Amino acid sequence: MKKSILILLVALFVLPTTKADEGMWLLPLLKQQKFAEMQALGLKLQDFDIYDPESASLKDGVVIFGGGCTGEVVSPDGLVLTNHHCGYGQIQQHSTVEHDYLTDGFWAMSREQELPNPGLTVTFIDQIEEVTDYVKKELEKETDPNSMNFLSPKYLNGLAAEKVGEQFLQSNPGTSVEIRAFYGGNKYYMFTKKTYSDVRLVGAPPSSIGKFGADTDNWMWPRHTGDFSVFRIYADAHGNPAAYSETNVPLRPKRWFKISLKGVEENDFAMIIGFPGRTNKYYTSWEVAERRDIDNTVRINIRELRQQAMLEEMLKDPKIRIQYSSKYAGSTNAYKNAIGTNWAIDKRSFEQVKKEEQDKLIAWANKMNKPEYSKALNTLEQIVSDRKDLRFRNWVLDEALARGIEFVRVPTNIQPLVDALQKKDKTVQQEQLLLFEKGYQRFADKDYAIAVDKKISKVLLKEYRRLIPINAQPSYFNVIDQKFKGNVDLFIEHLFDKSIFGSDDNFNRFKAKPSVKALQEDPMILFAKAVMDERNTLTKAIADFDTGYSIAHRTYVKGLLEMYQEKANFPDANSSIRLTYGQVKGYEPRDCDYYGHQTTLEGVMEKEDPNNWEFVVPDKLKALYKAQDYGPYKLSNGKMPVAFCATTHTTGGNSGSPVLNANGELIGINFDRNWEGVGGDIQYLPDYQRSIIVDIRYVLFVIDKYAGASYLLKEMELMNQ
Repeated sequence: MKKSILILLVALFVLPTTKADEGMWLLPLLKQQKFAEMQALGLKLQDFDIYDPESASLKDGVVIFGGGCTGEVVSPDGLVLTNHHCGYGQIQQHSTVEHDYLTDGFWAMSREQELPNPGLTVTFIDQIEEVTDYVKKELEKETDPNSMNFLSPKYLNGLAAEKVGEQFLQSNPGTSVEIRAFYGGNKYYMFTKKTYSDVRLVGAPPSSIGKFGADTDNWMWPRHTGDFSVFRIYADAHGNPAAYSETNVPLRPKRWFKISLKGVEENDFAMIIGFPGRTNKYYTSWEVAERRDIDNTVRINIRELRQQAMLEEMLKDPKIRIQYSSKYAGSTNAYKNAIGTNWAIDKRSFEQVKKEEQDKLIAWANKMNKPEYSKALNTLEQIVSDRKDLRFRNWVLDEALARGIEFVRVPTNIQPLVDALQKKDKTVQQEQLLLFEKGYQRFADKDYAIAVDKKISKVLLKEYRRLIPINAQPSYFNVIDQKFKGNVDLFIEHLFDKSIFGSDDNFNRFKAKPSVKALQEDPMILFAKAVMDERNTLTKAIADFDTGYSIAHRTYVKGLLEMYQEKANFPDANSSIRLTYGQVKGYEPRDCDYYGHQTTLEGVMEKEDPNNWEFVVPDKLKALYKAQDYGPYKLSNGKMPVAFCATTHTTGGNSGSPVLNANGELIGINFDRNWEGVGGDIQYLPDYQRSIIVDIRYVLFVIDKYAGASYLLKEMELMNQ
């Protein structure tokens, strides 16, 4: 009896606390790690239906959309669904005051009307190969004990190119390879990718649907947002990636998703395949405190000030609203994430959870005579302590000045133009002036408003000076006290009044009569250079800790893998393709307050507020609601589904990911998390963490009934059972 109890205690001691729904799992390891649990939860597929290295599988219908989202292919003609907020930048670029697609929506009623998007790409993952032995063998050739090549993308991607050979890359247009590090550099996988650059906007609902609830509802559940947009991938006549051309044809993909009209019920199996960006599962307790007390606290404070100033101007002027809508949304997204993460850290005692794991590793390491793991933890604790002041200064500078103030991005590389002016070579002068003007135009583009930047600059510079001691600020800031008696408002007005970049008139006067003195004494250039120099100084000082940290962190994670055994662990997200699974399920955010799993169009109407831009409901949607004209997309009780939530473990980068049922059919598009669950980037929260998903039936309803673009549905495979 005693022996049995001892065996049970040992098993409990060495097994990690991974919950059934926790994890962002690597597809090549799915069968050996989690597949049996997925089937027990209701999955009806085989492992090779999801990932098959030899033939097409569900994996091949998922794409990297743009630079940081996921999308899914839903037709044999290259039709792609993603989120409205993932396509927001493209919708905005096509919008004008006369044709405001953000407000009114856009629908191409033929393929000739689909809009090209220069710079937008979608990327397929063709192949995944474990290359741990290959990489470690190459790393053994390193002679520098402090080399960071084990995490260096440049070094690792160089190894990838060497492994496949130049001939392979030249023979496969649009194909690239990369090697990514996992588990802190304890395992490596190589990804072969194919990227398409002719991606056209097919349709987007108005923001009153695609962004309904806007910033008030961001990171919130219950949710009533139709957060989707529609694009199409084009290729050359042979199906290869090609630059935009009218002769390109819709891509014939390897795989596209069937779409379920059956819908979801509480406790149904659900899984998501996507490209989660970053998590911090292997944080130590000291890093948890650092994240809460420095990173998040600074971000919350500064962005609250910036957003208030920005929103005041957006509400005054429709043009400014269009110009700053994407900037405002991007700012509030990270702002609410920081608030939710800090709530979770304290609510679920993350510091203590991580400390207990560290103590467990130390005890195990002592028992196994592995002192390197305890030593690694001591190193990590010291590094976090030593970098505290630098990290705080860097976060305040970054949030308040480098990110918050737009004119900090004016052209500051004036030396080529100075040299041209001093040499008095008219031809070279004109060339350099043209380059300088292009730099100005990139800064002062159609989405920039001087009044907004001026207002925000005054607020944020005051806060920066309040938080950072005078002797730790850039020396150029002394002019604020010496010349303007500490009056930040007057200083900012002076910058815009006197700078070449303060207005179009100022720049045109300089262009008509350029001078070296005007460049060298320009106050906005001097300010921007001071901020960037300080940023570079702080970045370099903090980077001095990186090598020691990364080496110690790799050792720490290695210890956890040895203690827990690798099969039960998933690596931190790093924008590589992952699968997460769980159940459709509501949750209880607080005592006696339960949120169900499904929202409906009734909730949209309950939230309607025609005087609040976040909750305006378009007339046509109201008419469809009044007539109960929902077609085949309604629930059994006659209501129109809008969104649902599930226990799947997601993060940034999963936006736009396909949500699939037990048969691998598309049931929704992931677009957010609840704010109580964002702390899952550090530690999964089974009682609170929920992925927020737009119901695919609402997507189809909007395309069909609202937009009248039902021709698109004829491309799709709709499953009624």
